[in-house]
Amino acid sequence: MDKLRKPFFIVSLVCLVLAVLVEVGSPVLLPTKAPDPQALQASIREEGAQDDVDLNEVLRVQKDNPPTPGLGIPYLALLDGLLLLTLALMGASLLIPERVHGRVQGLVTLIGAVVALLAGLGMLFAAIGLLMLMVGLFTAVPFGTIAYLAVWGFFNRGGAAGTLGLLMVLKVVAAVFLVLAHQRFLQNKGLVLLILTSLLANAIVSFLHGFVPIVLVSITDALGAIVVSVLALIWAVVLLVGALVSILKVLRLKRVAA
Repeated sequence: MDKLRKPFFIVSLVCLVLAVLVEVGSPVLLPTKAPDPQALQASIREEGAQDDVDLNEVLRVQKDNPPTPGLGIPYLALLDGLLLLTLALMGASLLIPERVHGRVQGLVTLIGAVVALLAGLGMLFAAIGLLMLMVGLFTAVPFGTIAYLAVWGFFNRGGAAGTLGLLMVLKVVAAVFLVLAHQRFLQNKGLVLLILTSLLANAIVSFLHGFVPIVLVSITDALGAIVVSVLALIWAVVLLVGALVSILKVLRLKRVAA
């Protein structure tokens, strides 16, 4: 029972790699289809903007400005990337001698945390800016509303729900096989909390996609992206601090040995 079951660990690692690849490729997997006039007219009527919004004008703007994919699912890759890095370093201990792994782990974690921190800050500000733009356009009746509906008013909620469901399955399977690989992984509180954070972020994005009318999903999707980026930034800071502590311990041991 004290021995690591490598096949189970490899399956866990592969599932997490697939999850990150799905998240990174989600703009390709989730293209937003141009709305048909009937669906567009129904959405305008639901919002009570039929007196202010010209259907033909919305269709024209839609044609000139192709719709953009959502942010929530791609932003999950930042958080899951940190989880993948953590597991990959654990897996590297199977191939790299313990002495070398102990020296490299802190440095690699430090680099990964810094990259995640810088990327997370940029992504956070980008999501906040997009959210403010969408809210400003949506409330600026009639022409701002026309532009919003044309570019962001028809989110591919069905495709996003399917992708989020697949991601949840992959992450749960990865967690189960990680426990099957070795029960001591449950004693690693940081790893357990990071996995739970990933599952929570997945659930938050799914919830924000589902509880509003479809014309507002792009707004709640941007809000979900902000939440995910904040969670990723928190974990990047935690890993950064842990990496610095690890590097200092290695340097102290070298000094004592010298």
